Amino acid sequence: MLAAAGYRRLAVEDPSDNELRDVATKAGLETVGVPVLETGLDVEALERSGADAVVATAAHQFPTGAVASAQTRAGLVAWTTKHDALVIEDDYDAEYRYDRGPIGAIQGLAPESVVYAGTASKTLAPGLRLGWLILPSRLVEPMSTAKVIDDRGSPVFDQLTFADFVARGEFDRHLRRMWPRYRRLRDTLVGRLAEQVPDLVPIGVSAGLHVMTWLPPDLTEAAVTDAALERGLGVYGLAPYWVEKAGPEGLVFGYGSLTEPAVVDGIDLLADAIGSLRRR
Repeated sequence: MLAAAGYRRLAVEDPSDNELRDVATKAGLETVGVPVLETGLDVEALERSGADAVVATAAHQFPTGAVASAQTRAGLVAWTTKHDALVIEDDYDAEYRYDRGPIGAIQGLAPESVVYAGTASKTLAPGLRLGWLILPSRLVEPMSTAKVIDDRGSPVFDQLTFADFVARGEFDRHLRRMWPRYRRLRDTLVGRLAEQVPDLVPIGVSAGLHVMTWLPPDLTEAAVTDAALERGLGVYGLAPYWVEKAGPEGLVFGYGSLTEPAVVDGIDLLADAIGSLRRR
């Protein structure tokens, strides 16, 4: 739909999920990576990129966990005005924040230049294949047409069930039940890392269902992930997520589907794996 509307270059966060870049390329869009800072997407680099559309995970970036600052959000809106450009705001897990209430969406600041995308995959289940878009008015009809052509529409039963879940307040109650559970998992993960491998300092801990750590110079992603796998532990490096070129090495820890004992056991196994590497 973007390509048909005349957009030519899509900026994506670097690092980020490269599946997005692959889909955009197949649709005929040129893609370019834009660095992610602690304050979110680097707006100055976006200005230099020549992009006319950008995908931004402002509430909690994957994989760095960065949260876009007020200055970054304002910069993105200003960029859309200056270049007649489009922001696609992927708000995939904004409901889970542990340091304050959920942050308002960028879409509310500029509804005619921001596409808001949400999903039930993180709040309910990945198997519930439902998402939603709030589109600028000029894009509603083209997107509706593209959706029908693509898959003839989403399953009605799932939509009606979810709508009833929301209307009766069950969705809000579900989020309130899950928030303390995920916070305990986050706290357990961060605390165990500090005890067992203190030089793996987690970042992006304020929200979402994952955290990330950079690796110290004496460790490599390949060595750590291989040593962990030998112990039956799956940990994941940053290598698949770099867009323009490989950057610093690190690890991504997802905890949404785990239990607290599993988190403790996993970090203990990771500590053993790293200890074995350092003794060699």
